[in-house]
Amino acid sequence: VVPLSSYRTMSNRRTPKLPLILLLFTCLPDNRGMAAVAAAAATATADGEQAPTPARWPEQFHALLYTNLSNFGKIRVDDLWYDWPNGRSVLIVQQQLWEELLYDVEWDNGTSFYYTLGSGNRTCRQMRFPVGIVRPDFLEGSTYLGRTRADGFLCHLWQKADFIWYYQDVATGRPVRWDFYDGISMHVMRFEVGAVLADPRCWQAPAYCFDGDGGDNRSSSGRREAEEGGLAELHRRLSLLGRHGELPDGHTPHSGHVI
Repeated sequence: VVPLSSYRTMSNRRTPKLPLILLLFTCLPDNRGMAAVAAAAATATADGEQAPTPARWPEQFHALLYTNLSNFGKIRVDDLWYDWPNGRSVLIVQQQLWEELLYDVEWDNGTSFYYTLGSGNRTCRQMRFPVGIVRPDFLEGSTYLGRTRADGFLCHLWQKADFIWYYQDVATGRPVRWDFYDGISMHVMRFEVGAVLADPRCWQAPAYCFDGDGGDNRSSSGRREAEEGGLAELHRRLSLLGRHGELPDGHTPHSGHVI
């Protein structure tokens, strides 16, 4: 839900013009009024042009992400390698002051592995999902909310299913920031179209993922399990969002998202 005040901060030339009658809907109870405003903003711009649509993800890219997990009170640095033609993606997670990296390798057959490497605290978990990796067009059907500033860039902003708020640079079309309903915010520090991760060790889960004991440490620490669970849930919801356009039952909408 976008406060009306946020529209005042957007570019005067591009700010969606809404009929005055729609503004009266903001006096309605719950969120029905703002839903009407958002629907109107999604269909027209100030010039009467069709609202822009978010760019498809490149079929192969590398993104360096600064991730703020406000729901956990933590920050981390992520390397996302997306490889749609080969049906795979990997997120390499560096938690603040953690010694080991966490690898989240996802395959389009629905298999995902969460593991650490090295001779010390080796762990691995395998999970299955009903769908594969996130589709390049997962933002199709999203609602356009207009232009706003994010991380110092003038951005187009879209929202989909009360789950993700997607900021895209107006000038270049590159993604700038992704906000999620649960307070997670990913800031794109680098975006390299066509980049492919060549190191096979980062794609192939280690042998101890398949020997039945989950690595040297048979039970992950509580914080690692929470991290793996959060990554798995985010992956599951993003994948379902791209293939079905809606979230499964049990999704809790974000309330009062502020641009």
